[in-house]
Amino acid sequence: MILIVAPWSAFWDRNGIAWMMPIVRGYLSNHFIRGAVTGVGVITACAGLVELAGVFGLRRTAPAPDPVHHDQAP
Repeated sequence: MILIVAPWSAFWDRNGIAWMMPIVRGYLSNHFIRGAVTGVGVITACAGLVELAGVFGLRRTAPAPDPVHHDQAP
């Protein structure tokens, strides 16, 4: 969630490391970079939700095949 919210917050603008290096400051203030970081956060959050669905058994599975009894004669 931090990657989704942080690029658009005041925390992002007050980054001390970015203010020490003007080149980094230029990149971090770019809205395309902020959007890219937010996009990575959204993808990561979606992947996490898919993993949680698998843990809780919410993932759809193929139906089990009908068991075949080999010990019975036709």
